[in-house]
Amino acid sequence: MPLKTLFLNPPSFEKFDGGASSRWPATREIESYWYPVWLTYPAGMLEGSRLVDAPPHHIKWQEVVEILKDYEFLVLFTSTMGWDGDQKMAEVIKQTYSSIKISFVGPPVTTSPDKALNECPAIDFICRREFDFSVVEYANGKPLNEILGVSYKDKATGKILHNPDRAQVTPEQLDEMPWATEIYHRDLDVTKYNVPFLLHPYVALYSTRGCPAQCTFCLWPQTLSGHAWRKRSTDDVAAEMKQAKELFPHVKEFFFDDDTFNIQKARTIELCEKLKPLGLTWSCTSRVTTDYDTLKAMKEAGCRLLIVGYESGDPQILKNIKKGATVQRALDFTRDCHKLGLVIHGDFILGLPGETRESIRNTIDFAKQLDCETIQVSIAHAFPGTEFFDYAKDNGFITNEAMNDDGGHQMAHIEYPGLPVEYVMEMVHKFYDEYYFRPKAAFRVVWQAIVNRDVPRLYTEAKSFMELRSKRNKAVRAVKEANAAKAQESVSMNA
Repeated sequence: MPLKTLFLNPPSFEKFDGGASSRWPATREIESYWYPVWLTYPAGMLEGSRLVDAPPHHIKWQEVVEILKDYEFLVLFTSTMGWDGDQKMAEVIKQTYSSIKISFVGPPVTTSPDKALNECPAIDFICRREFDFSVVEYANGKPLNEILGVSYKDKATGKILHNPDRAQVTPEQLDEMPWATEIYHRDLDVTKYNVPFLLHPYVALYSTRGCPAQCTFCLWPQTLSGHAWRKRSTDDVAAEMKQAKELFPHVKEFFFDDDTFNIQKARTIELCEKLKPLGLTWSCTSRVTTDYDTLKAMKEAGCRLLIVGYESGDPQILKNIKKGATVQRALDFTRDCHKLGLVIHGDFILGLPGETRESIRNTIDFAKQLDCETIQVSIAHAFPGTEFFDYAKDNGFITNEAMNDDGGHQMAHIEYPGLPVEYVMEMVHKFYDEYYFRPKAAFRVVWQAIVNRDVPRLYTEAKSFMELRSKRNKAVRAVKEANAAKAQESVSMNA
């Protein structure tokens, strides 16, 4: 029998959507949670294991410690923002159960294994990049020094040892892995997962791993999944979807949370042909390079919505981040989606390399021209391990190592010459206001809530949004007042 293993997406800030599949870990403007897809695969390979996703189920650390009394091995998926709290609780767990073995997985330990092992003695080992087979081998009794892709401290010398990298999971191995949806059915309550622009309840899964795109800011391909695009067979995906429909008859929507679900036209159309008979409603991520024929096949197979990373409406910014797309292509793609009746949730980022006041204005105007059904506006975060981080650090643009406030909300931590952080924060607020308070946009949101019979949800989300809007205003005012006070003090000293 393998070690009895608990896979944990840990408790964190209130309403914090962190590791285990969230690409942009933070406390959300409107409470929402993504599924811990990464943890489901090894959890499905180990008999007697359990997956605990603490944030959406509102499980506190005290409850986790109590649950662990029945387990021998803990695999914890940590995030950049959650690291401090996670490593402190690992110490508590080790003190409570001295014999338990603890492994950390996720971006922070992948990019800084030495830092992780030195800061947290409670960690027995960490897994770099894809960790599926590494933790399974350990649970099944394989010695640490024989497991690829792990780092650990030698007990005799205290020296940190880095075993050779593990080869990336192959397409054949992806097909052989357990289905994520089976683990959800076993361990999770899918009604706890909510994303404002997806139908509720929803279920998310992957059909591929990796992303060949070279976006400099994107966390996953540069830290965990890699740039090699590996796809499950369309038969395997369709079979999982067929079973998932039976397991979750109350689920209104399935979501393919791949980095680049439809990047290959032939494969996408082939999969759509196999999804069509299932009569499912589903959504997915998409790049603006997707052509009309592919979008049409997706729509006919039940696709409802696309999450699209537009990022910026400024041509130079798109070049700076190696987006591999143009403003005109984005406009053409959006026109095609609207023609087909596909809903779009557009993602935008302010504060990317080369950002100026003018480029921010270009992006806001561009977003209004696109007229997506819903949008998300994020502050640029340079996560360690990304090309964006190296660029910001080398040029002295990182003004604060902390990316979040005490509540886990995103905070600007990069400042360019002539572009103060408080201005970027203010423009995020202005972006939302200009976009959603247009009569056309406001009416559309209300109408969709009525059509989907989800008015109570709209009220709750609108209330949350307005509360955060007020907090953003106060934060911007506080920064401005602090800067004004510093300027006045400087004038007084020089007088």
